[in-house]
Amino acid sequence: MQGGEIFRLLRRENLFPNDVALFYITEIVCALEYLHSLKVAYRDIKPENLLIAADGHLRITDFGFAKQVEDRTFTLCGTPEYLAPEIIMSIGHNASVDWWALGILLFEMLAGYPPFYDQNPYEVYRKITIGHFEFPAQISMNGRKLINGLLEHDISKRLGCMKGGAVEIQQHTWFRGVDWNMVKQKKIQPPWVPELDSNTDF
Repeated sequence: MQGGEIFRLLRRENLFPNDVALFYITEIVCALEYLHSLKVAYRDIKPENLLIAADGHLRITDFGFAKQVEDRTFTLCGTPEYLAPEIIMSIGHNASVDWWALGILLFEMLAGYPPFYDQNPYEVYRKITIGHFEFPAQISMNGRKLINGLLEHDISKRLGCMKGGAVEIQQHTWFRGVDWNMVKQKKIQPPWVPELDSNTDF
């Protein structure tokens, strides 16, 4: 496999071991922390928009839905399985939707499928607004706690949306042992580095 999307790698592997998911999620947390410091909500976190560069580190692509949000916005945008309930219910949203989508992504990486899925998008929306899903056995207790914290319907209680911001997520026990300065400097060895055919590949 050449370089490309997390989507293709995840489909090939079906699901990621905990340490592989940990590597990619830490890089996404740092990227979102930076975007949110600029008051930018990315609004389309999903495997297809996460590229693996030549050095094995992640690059977020496709900023078509990204928007600078000071308070709230009401645009309906994103990918059905990754939409936060506040988008579906049109009550206004901000960068909090990115942390919800991170929870969906982490679940999909560890389970091999998203927590809210149906071929009918409206049924997906219904499942998201209800909020019920079940964990497969392989997801650890700490992983479950992190996902539950990110998939919190009450925005005031959602991880990343409280006073501590992204630091609340970084301090979660699932990330125990992570050196966040090393992550931000891209000094952590990637679990997979693509073999490129030429300099035009990424």
